[in-house]
Amino acid sequence: ITTKPSGLSGGALNLIKTITADSASTVSFVHGSSDVIFDSTYPIYVLKIINAHLDLDDRDLRINFTTDGTNFNVTKTTTFFRTTLGENGSNQSFGYRTNADLAQSTGDQVLGEAQSGGSGNADANICIDFLIFNPSSDTFVKHFMATTQGVAQGSLSENCFIAGYCNTTSAVTGFRFNTGGGGATTIDGTFKLYGIKDS
Repeated sequence: ITTKPSGLSGGALNLIKTITADSASTVSFVHGSSDVIFDSTYPIYVLKIINAHLDLDDRDLRINFTTDGTNFNVTKTTTFFRTTLGENGSNQSFGYRTNADLAQSTGDQVLGEAQSGGSGNADANICIDFLIFNPSSDTFVKHFMATTQGVAQGSLSENCFIAGYCNTTSAVTGFRFNTGGGGATTIDGTFKLYGIKDS
């Protein structure tokens, strides 16, 4: 785990923390824990997930949020679109995924569906750009969006577009990634949290 010294200033995009996951069951960023900043310091936070690999096949990578630093169960409403293409040119698809959206749910939000993983797919991974806006607001809901590119089960190139909001006026103080889709698994990969300065 690496962090940026709290007194160091930079450009518009400031690295807050890097977590290198190695067989981790979850990956969490919570304000005030392990040098994480996730409050009114920045109006926009960006998370980049680089080469996340799951140790089992056909599992999802998911996210949930917290307002108290302990319980990751914030109510969310979201949308989810996905495009796919197989290595041999088959399985072309584009569509809305009703089984991956949320309607006033406290459940985890899927970011990548049925990812390839395990030793048989050692080169498969998923990369994600995730943004959340003004998470510390005590007036408005908290909007977020994500774009993902991964290798889904069956050697599919899977490009997902997720957007929604945390339906709470309490400050969102952190978030956590985990896996799902049929059993516990672990995550390897690099997780980088940035803050974008207010103009």
